[in-house]
Amino acid sequence: MIGRIPVLDVSPAVLGGRHPAKAVVGEPVPVSATVFREGHDPVAAAVVLRGPHGRGRSSVRMRELAPGTDRFGAEVVPTGEGRWTAIVEAWSDPIAAWRHAAGVKVPAGQDAALMLEEGAELFDRAAAGVPKTRKARADADPGRQLLLDVADALRDPARSPLARLAAAAAPEVDAVLDRFPLRELVSRGRAVPIQVDRKRALFGSWYEFFPRSEGAVVDPTGAVPPRQGTFATAAERLPAIAEMGFDVVYLPPVHPIGTSYRKGPNNTLAAGRHDVGSPWAIGSPDGGHDAVHPGLGTVRDFDGFVRAAKRLGMEVALDLALQCSPDHPWVRDHPEWFHHRADGTIAHAENPPKKYQDIYPLDFDRDPDGLTAEVLRVLRFWMRHGVRIFRVDNPHTKPVRFWEEVLAEIRRTDPDVLFLAEAFTRPAMLQTLAKIGFHQSYTYFTWRNSKNEIIGYLRELSAESGDFLRPNLFVNTPDILHAYLQHGGPPAFAVRAVLAATASPAWGVYSGFELFENAPLREGSEEYLDSEKYQLRPRDWASAEAAGRTLAPLLTALNRLRRAHPALQQLRNLRFHPVDCDAMVAYSKRDAATGDTVLVVLSIDPHHAREGTVTLHTEELLGPDSAAEPTDFEVRDELSGAVHHWGRHNYVRLDPTQAPAHVFTVRPLGGAK
Repeated sequence: MIGRIPVLDVSPAVLGGRHPAKAVVGEPVPVSATVFREGHDPVAAAVVLRGPHGRGRSSVRMRELAPGTDRFGAEVVPTGEGRWTAIVEAWSDPIAAWRHAAGVKVPAGQDAALMLEEGAELFDRAAAGVPKTRKARADADPGRQLLLDVADALRDPARSPLARLAAAAAPEVDAVLDRFPLRELVSRGRAVPIQVDRKRALFGSWYEFFPRSEGAVVDPTGAVPPRQGTFATAAERLPAIAEMGFDVVYLPPVHPIGTSYRKGPNNTLAAGRHDVGSPWAIGSPDGGHDAVHPGLGTVRDFDGFVRAAKRLGMEVALDLALQCSPDHPWVRDHPEWFHHRADGTIAHAENPPKKYQDIYPLDFDRDPDGLTAEVLRVLRFWMRHGVRIFRVDNPHTKPVRFWEEVLAEIRRTDPDVLFLAEAFTRPAMLQTLAKIGFHQSYTYFTWRNSKNEIIGYLRELSAESGDFLRPNLFVNTPDILHAYLQHGGPPAFAVRAVLAATASPAWGVYSGFELFENAPLREGSEEYLDSEKYQLRPRDWASAEAAGRTLAPLLTALNRLRRAHPALQQLRNLRFHPVDCDAMVAYSKRDAATGDTVLVVLSIDPHHAREGTVTLHTEELLGPDSAAEPTDFEVRDELSGAVHHWGRHNYVRLDPTQAPAHVFTVRPLGGAK
């Protein structure tokens, strides 16, 4: 039933409140609601935030977001992990109603004495609502006494009516009423849950690489059989990854690989004797999802790799690919877990026109309880070996209900374990997977390259879906090499790195990105030539670094900035600024708690120098409480060290052969221009 003061359409409400909105510890969470009442008397509202088990109650006063809209909003900040609850309380504001009426009648001499006495009685009531202090020689909070003084002033015949009225409108009086409002007809909206996770659920820099390629030895003549890398040789790469500032090392599947229908280089159907196959064709006589490929080492060797990453301040994320090679033990022991065709054969995976003869998908409808139990067992196996992050392969090809159950069960026992959904699929499925519990999501970022596409999509991610979907902006993957990178040369790689690293709190790169690898399988294809999915790809990191053919210095600088600036560690604070050039984008991010502000001006043209004028909007740059007129700013380019004095309109020229972007920190210098 609607309350005496209607409180409607409370946000964030994910799937009608069935699932919680997302936040991390210390992250500002916007809460809004439509609040109104009959007639013209003013209303007020606040968000009451309660922590897990009802602890940590706080209240934040809401403000009307735009005059005349009846939409009120405020930001709340959860201070610990767990399930929080936000409740919007609304009330009639008799003092605001009195102020409006008295402001008209008293100057006009209409019922002045009566109006002032009615106001005095309201302030007496407001003072009674201010909690008493515990000081022995004082019976009132300073705010309580201030309200009592206002009541006395309103009754003081020695003052003029206008002077008595002015005493009730002082700023310090407003400050007390903000803390202790006089409330009538208090009503409450529907409680909305907010799940608060550890910070890595929102903020982190991911680096993906294949352990079997690190330390691998490949004879280009084919005279000598190739030798794959191991967990031990892969661990030798970890210091360089940590030095670039990455927080998460993501490994493709590390399990035994089947031999039946094994794919050869470039996804060819006939594998040679020494071809290593795809890590996603999981399972062989050596084991399945709870085993390690013998060529990589043992489970103990995997433990050593995890410890080595941890010593360098990084976590290991492991791929969870729920599919099997024809040689997987599940095929033998649980044939009911697979879809059988009319001729009795098990159907292999397809994504027309692509065919994956080396992979059997699972059928989640024939024994859902059995499969759920087995997947939970596999997850807990790797959790015991130090994995607290899983990147889930193709979750959109499994039932939503299955994921809802699995994610809820893992959260119940291990709420620190995080899941990234690799769901390159239709928006409804991508967003629903995020709503039912995936902590992060791959996005369509790779395919958003024009100015309008970038602005529109980043606004969608930061605002429209920011309550439930945390984007992880991967610049490339083993499956996806966009034409922008194929044809844009090194400047295109720099552009996408700056954009992903500064626009989103979570971003990732797949190994080889820093070496500008951009050769497609064929023109028009997004597949890599000599894809690492099907063969070993040892890289000569030292020679590339010595020759300066690496993007590592920029990746290092970006990750350093991300760690140093709280503004870059948030999602919902992205704001765009106009640029009169169709190849340039400008946006800012600000951390309200510290005032930290970062402004990015980026050219998306990797081929030509571009110039334009950036127009800064103070409110967008520094928040809604900033001055209405533009201010002078000192902007420091954190990539070059250059310092500039900026105002409202600022000329910018960017040459992709030198630097495609400015990443500024912003310091206001003072008065309006």
